[in-house]
Amino acid sequence: MITIGPYHLPSQVLLAPMAGVTDLPFRQLCQASGAGLTTSEMVIAKTEHWASEKSRLRFAATDNTKVPHSIQIVGSDAQQMANAAKLAADAGAEIIDINMGCPAKKVCKKAAGSALMRDERLVAEILAAVIANVSVPVTLKIRTGWDSEHKNALHIAHIAQESGIAALAIHGRTRACRFVGEVEYDTIAAVKQAIDIPVFANGDINTVEQALKVAKYTQADGIMIGRGAQGQPWLIAQIVAAMANDAFIPLSLTQKCALMLDHLLAMHQFYGEFKGLRLARKHMAAYLEKLGLEKTIRQQFNRLDSVDAQTVFVKQLAHKTLV
Repeated sequence: MITIGPYHLPSQVLLAPMAGVTDLPFRQLCQASGAGLTTSEMVIAKTEHWASEKSRLRFAATDNTKVPHSIQIVGSDAQQMANAAKLAADAGAEIIDINMGCPAKKVCKKAAGSALMRDERLVAEILAAVIANVSVPVTLKIRTGWDSEHKNALHIAHIAQESGIAALAIHGRTRACRFVGEVEYDTIAAVKQAIDIPVFANGDINTVEQALKVAKYTQADGIMIGRGAQGQPWLIAQIVAAMANDAFIPLSLTQKCALMLDHLLAMHQFYGEFKGLRLARKHMAAYLEKLGLEKTIRQQFNRLDSVDAQTVFVKQLAHKTLV
């Protein structure tokens, strides 16, 4: 069992925070599939922007009392990060996650995200400031380093543990690699052996077989699924069952479409029709791709301009009557 502060996570399979993906409807769906922890999309530490609807929606909590509400913050100023963490905790965050893994240019050019790994002094300063300013557990997500010449995940892991970080997630690539190339599971394994706090392995875990292989090889406390869950959140349930040596019966097309429909309706309820229509296209495209459907079918969905039309589409897909 994984423990983060006072919280005992219900499973060893976690959902990685992903900008534009891990909103409340998707987190709820993944929690229902057995995710032991899900984390919000990252929220910038400049709290003067938090009055926007975008930020308000990112703070929304699920109603699952077994899974703690985790909010991820991103920034490069220690005091700003500390203030943001305090306000997030006051707003209901039960865990604060610090982003030092995002490889996006718009984040790194502000010396935030994975760019912070280039400045270990600043890393220590930010971690100390945030932890001192909140009473809730603080977790950290990193990469293996900035590039192949500057890999320092092991050193930063020690800084994190000494600072009081409650758990550490590692995407097994450098920032320069982004999401391309082999994942450094060796580095994750080395970090796990070197520190005592929970370590979560992340990167290219897209199948049950890969999840089990990574769990065994790294000896990580948990497996963190990112893009592998997009379009197939039921993968989480499959991995949870496999890690518990339980049988899992593959879902039928009808069952998968039922989950798609639940997700679709939840998005429209959460965002409203106008924004829901647009965001549904991205999520449904992932489902349709994972189902192996042709690009023309995905394009057909993208042309739909009403909630009813999107709903009918998914229902027809379930009954194989889509034309």
